Amino acid sequence: MAELTAAQHELASLIVESLNLEAIDPAKIDPDAPLFGGELGLDSIDALEIALAVSKRYGFQLRSDHPDNQRIFASLRGLSAFVEAHRAHG
Repeated sequence: MAELTAAQHELASLIVESLNLEAIDPAKIDPDAPLFGGELGLDSIDALEIALAVSKRYGFQLRSDHPDNQRIFASLRGLSAFVEAHRAHG
């Protein structure tokens, strides 16, 4: 399994916190594993929660109608790359 980058680990922690996934260790989330329908068993409601948490933490909206959402939310690596490209650097 790939090591998480600092940005991926921060995002994994945010996902675990926002979804109350106490049993999941953020460091053990495989960056290339599917976020939805995979080990984590996340669904579309969870996607909304993640989007809300990301907008609060990183200062930009993850829009539900974004044409690349399937790719963005495919894995932690994809979501992290998108966040890093769009986050508001304070």
